[in-house]
This record gives sequence, structure tokens and C-alpha cells, in this order.
Amino acid sequence: MPAAPLRRRLALGLLLGCLPALACAGQATPQRLPVATVTAKVDGLSLSDIAWLRRDGFGLDSATLARYRQLGSTRFLDEQLAGGDDRLPPQVAAQIRSFPVVNTPLPELWADFRERQKQYKDTPAGPAKDTAKKALAQYRRGLEQQAAQAELLHAIYGGDQLKEQLVWFWLNHFSVYANKGPVRVFAADYEENVIRPRALGKFKDLVMATLKSPAMLVFLDNVHNVKDKTNENYARELMELHTLGVGSGYTQADVQQLMRVLTGAGIVPPRLAAREGRFARIPPGVVREGLFQFNSRQHDYGDKSFLGQTIKGSGYAEIEQAVDLITQQPACAHFVSQQLAEYFVDDKPSPALVDAMAQTFQRTDGDIAQVMRTMFLSKEAAAVGGHKFKDPTRFLVSAMRLTYDGQPIPNAVPLVNWLRQMGEPLYGRITPDGWPLDSASWTGSGQLSKRFDFARVIGSGRNRLFADDGGANAANDPPPGAPDLQGSALYRDAIAPRLADATRDALAKAKSPMEWNTFLLSSPDFNYR
Repeated sequence: MPAAPLRRRLALGLLLGCLPALACAGQATPQRLPVATVTAKVDGLSLSDIAWLRRDGFGLDSATLARYRQLGSTRFLDEQLAGGDDRLPPQVAAQIRSFPVVNTPLPELWADFRERQKQYKDTPAGPAKDTAKKALAQYRRGLEQQAAQAELLHAIYGGDQLKEQLVWFWLNHFSVYANKGPVRVFAADYEENVIRPRALGKFKDLVMATLKSPAMLVFLDNVHNVKDKTNENYARELMELHTLGVGSGYTQADVQQLMRVLTGAGIVPPRLAAREGRFARIPPGVVREGLFQFNSRQHDYGDKSFLGQTIKGSGYAEIEQAVDLITQQPACAHFVSQQLAEYFVDDKPSPALVDAMAQTFQRTDGDIAQVMRTMFLSKEAAAVGGHKFKDPTRFLVSAMRLTYDGQPIPNAVPLVNWLRQMGEPLYGRITPDGWPLDSASWTGSGQLSKRFDFARVIGSGRNRLFADDGGANAANDPPPGAPDLQGSALYRDAIAPRLADATRDALAKAKSPMEWNTFLLSSPDFNYR
């Protein structure tokens, strides 16, 4: 067998957790390897410190380790929970601001989208129609791609990694699908102005913000929920997926009553939205905020019986009252705490941890930062030997943070494409339940093979991350060749101490820096948190 295919099977075998049995590359589920027995601290960091940091952020980089050493775990956590550090390298911040989907006012962006659709529709059949169709498709892809690039760049380079994980978690929890109608127009705004400012705030404020966002109103059809022509899609998912969970005790009657509460909650008509966000006199009973509009003429003003309480017909205030009722339910506190613990700690977090988080949720009126504090001060958060297999986003972002350690990339398009190939594209989940976050959903052999391919491309240094759109190398390109992970202080301090013997053996077989990088990024030690 040629050397290259043999080494590829070696790396796949390592990722599948079955070295040295190279024939098992088709095995479906990787087996966790035991963590190496290392008890000594490395430059002040224990294995528990490293385990805690690997849960706290998408992945480790040198700046994170330096700040953690400076502050210690409690002050480090306090700083992150304050939620004010959205720092990005200047080059990355400028890159995000350059995207039209970010720097264009939302009403203007939506008006442009509708105008392009109209131009295509009005184009006569023939070659011109075909050309217009391709141009519209490219424009639509560009909107979605820019929104995905912006979020990935935030995730990789954001100074507050706990907040960055929460932003992604809430984007997935309150999931929207970009390919439905104009949702792609609203996706970047949804992340930047709806989710991000509230990721560490009160949960009920986050629910209200997502409820009023045009992305959610369109995706779950509440724009079509009006008096005498109702649609219960959003009311049902708001309770089942966003707040209370299945089996929490609410009834179909509660869903229908909430649907009535939500009648009239929609979007400003396009002709008004196009007026640069400035509207004429607002009629009595109408509420407008950005592109959100509560239209009193489309609202069911009858009294509602919801979750055992009577909501008097009063218009927009009914929505706020209903959200208060939902988020005050013990079931909401437990459901949200369970979801957070499963994402950050383990597929099966201890009931004691979830109960403690839920108690904090109820005591603080759903203060997300305080719930996160309870979780990260628990013994589970610092447990060594993680059982949580990274979903594709965590894998990709952590690989980038380790490999390039804060070095800006001028082209994030390949990352968007790789995430799509690994089956977890941003804003790409068709169903409203968000991407699955359990380990078993991401351990199939096809997924692992894609991860190996990604590890090889990133670990080689020969990729398009440092090329402009035309394929030419960007200015200030790094020197060609594989990144020196093996010789980095980041690897020495945060990765090497926890490697299993099987991983060390595999790394010793690497024939080049590129293979060494590939084997490391493909290892169970890296793919498990």
C-alpha cells in the first residue's frame, strides 16, 4: 500500500479511536481514549484548569491562557459573565463591517431584496431570464454566506469565548432557516442585534427579542397569524422548543390560546419599510420597533385562558404578559438549564447540576449570566476526561483557534463551505429544532472522514483562508508551509499534558509537520472536549 493512503488510514483510525487496528476506518462510533496520566501543573495550569477552559470557550488560544493565568478562574469567569468583551482584531472587525449584509440598514437591505426579486419576476422569458435567475441566486447565496462568515469570525476571534459560545447556542436554540423566504436578509441582524446583546441577559428579554425579530416571524409563519385566519406554528414551537419543552404540562389548548395572543404580530409593510425606517403617523394600538409591527386591526381582542391564567384582551400587552407567564414556569427554568448543561458540560449532566441551575434561574428571574455562573462553578465544569464529542462548529472553530492562534484570515468563505460539508451550516437547519448537540449525532464514519479532510487542509497551511476572492495570496500572507503546532507554547501548555498514549504513538508516526498537525486535529483528544 502506498505511504500516503496508509497514513490517511492511520489518521482515520486515530479519529475513530481504534489504533493500531487500521482496518477499522469504517467503524461508526469513535471510542474515547483514556487521558494520559499527568498530575503536574504546566506553567500554573492543571488538567482541571484546561478541562474547565475547554468547556468555557470554543477552543484555546494563547490570549485566553494568558488572561486566565493573570486573573484565576473566578475573576476570569466574572469578567466573561459581564458580557462586555466583544473585542476583535482590527482586521477582523473591519472585515465583518465590510459585508453589505452587516453594514446596510435592515429596511434598505429588505427593500433591495424585494426589488431584485421583482426585477427577476418582470424579466421576459428567454436568455435574459436565465441570466437574471443566476444573478438572483448568486445574490441570495451571498447574503447567507456573509451572515455565516460574520458569525464564524466572531466565534473564532471573539475576546469573550463564553459569550461567543452562548451566541451560537442561542442562535441554534432559537433556530431560523435562511432559505425560507427573506429570512437570509435578516440573518446577520438576528445574530448581531437580537441574540448577541442579550446572550447573557434575562431569558425573557431574549424570548421577546426573538419573538419580534423579522427572521423568526417569517420562519415560523407568525406573519400569517391574524384574526380569523390564524397560524399556530410559532405559538407551538415557542412553547415546545424555546421555553417549556415536551412533556412540561402545557396543552394544545394553551398553544391555541397563545396563538390568539400572537395574532397581529408581524412585519412592517414593505412600502413603509422602504422609507428608510421612518414611518408616518402610527395608528392607535399599533406598535412598531424596527421592522416589527403589532397591528391591532389584525389582533384577536378576546380574553384568553393561558397556562391557568386569564389574559384580558388588551393588544400588544398580552404578548408581554404571556411571555412573562411562560418564562416564570418552573418547567422553563428546568428545560433551559438542561439544554445549557447538555451543551456545555455533558450529554447527560447530573440532575443535581441541572436542579441547581434551575433554582438559580427561578431565583434571579431567568438571569442567564447567573445560571452560567452556577454551572461553571460546579465540579462538573472542571471534570477531567470529557465525554462530549464536539459538533462540527465547535470542531472547526477550536481547530482554527489552535492552529492560527489569533492570526486573522482575510477569507472565511472556505470555513463556511467546510461547515456545510460537515453537515452543520449556519442558518441551514430546515426544521425549527436546531442542530442536534448530542455526541451520537456527529460520530458517524462519514462525519469523521470529513473532519480528517478538514484537519489535513487546515494543518497543511495550503488553503484559501489567506487568499482573496480571486484566488491570489492576500497581502501579509503567512509564510508557506504547515503551521508549527508541535513547537508552539499553546500545544505544550494546553494540549500535550492531556494526550492519551495512543495519540502520542500516532503523532510519532507522522512523516511531516502537515501529517503531525492532521493527526493531532483528528485525534479523539482534540475531538472530545
